[in-house]
Amino acid sequence: MRTALVIGTGLIGTSAALALVARGVVVHLADHDPEQARTAAALGAGTEEAPEGPVDLAIVAAPPALVAGVLADAMRRGVARGYLDVASVKGGPRRELEALGLDLSGYIGSHPMSGREKSGPLAATADLFEGRPWVLTPTRDTDTEVLNLALELVSHCRAVPVVMDADAHDRAVALVSHMPHLVSSLVAARLENAEEAAVRLCGQGIRDVTRIAASDPRMWIDILSANPGPVADLLTDVAGDLEETVRALRSLQSADEDKRREGAGGIEDVLRRGNAGQVRVPGKHGSAPRAYEVVAVLIDDQPGQLARIFADAGMAGVNIEDVRIEHATGQQAGHVQLMVEPKAAPVLTAALRERGWAIRQ
Repeated sequence: MRTALVIGTGLIGTSAALALVARGVVVHLADHDPEQARTAAALGAGTEEAPEGPVDLAIVAAPPALVAGVLADAMRRGVARGYLDVASVKGGPRRELEALGLDLSGYIGSHPMSGREKSGPLAATADLFEGRPWVLTPTRDTDTEVLNLALELVSHCRAVPVVMDADAHDRAVALVSHMPHLVSSLVAARLENAEEAAVRLCGQGIRDVTRIAASDPRMWIDILSANPGPVADLLTDVAGDLEETVRALRSLQSADEDKRREGAGGIEDVLRRGNAGQVRVPGKHGSAPRAYEVVAVLIDDQPGQLARIFADAGMAGVNIEDVRIEHATGQQAGHVQLMVEPKAAPVLTAALRERGWAIRQ
């Protein structure tokens, strides 16, 4: 791939453009909002100038509801040898294109499974997709050349290609992305009118659960409008579980020992099912999840503290597998939770204590 046209210079489009430019591809940028395209160009994502002829690959990064129309317009103008979209749903746009009677041999659907809570070109980074799955949904009609161009794009973005059927993809993202986002928003909504004294007790657990609720509602309305059925089916199942859980909790309030026992069994069931589902979430680098030991270090909120900890861990010969920060409420301090291999935890604990760090037991 030597040339590309990115149509839609938001977070995903601009991030893909930045990655392609870094690999020597000449990228042309287009957007219904010229100011957004100018911003992306100023960030080094390519040029606003229109290509003189057909590019190798046109990448459509428009909202799901607009994808088919933008693709159809690009195909009719013959702007590229191959066409690809990055919308978060795949079945609907393809059916819309088929209904328009277009030759889809030059088109392939795709969905990079990466994003941020922020949107727009200013949130874009060239490494947004690194190590993340990038779903491709070819059909028997897809030209091999177009599939190869898509695979080259995924490679330039350092993502991991995953080939799926379009409708299977839509059911999958409803499960692992769209439904969890709504559940996160429902939990976060409980905080809107909560007493300040209660909100100040928020810890890492509530931060983890509500993090994705900070995303742009307008973007998510577009996404959910394109995949409402599978998400509604999943939420129906969740609603059934919630009803059972509420009944179990009410039973725990009963003076009747048998009802309390029944309620405890219901709560245990949902918690154990949660355990069983959680262990299926892929771990580091997409491998099976592994159990790490946590070494919790007390730090002050001052520049250079994290760098010092990582440097001291490196001097001890310990690899940090993952890290989380738990901020203390009302204090300029917090705990850094360092996840390490179990056998490395005592080594790291001793080394950090020797260097003056306070370790939380």
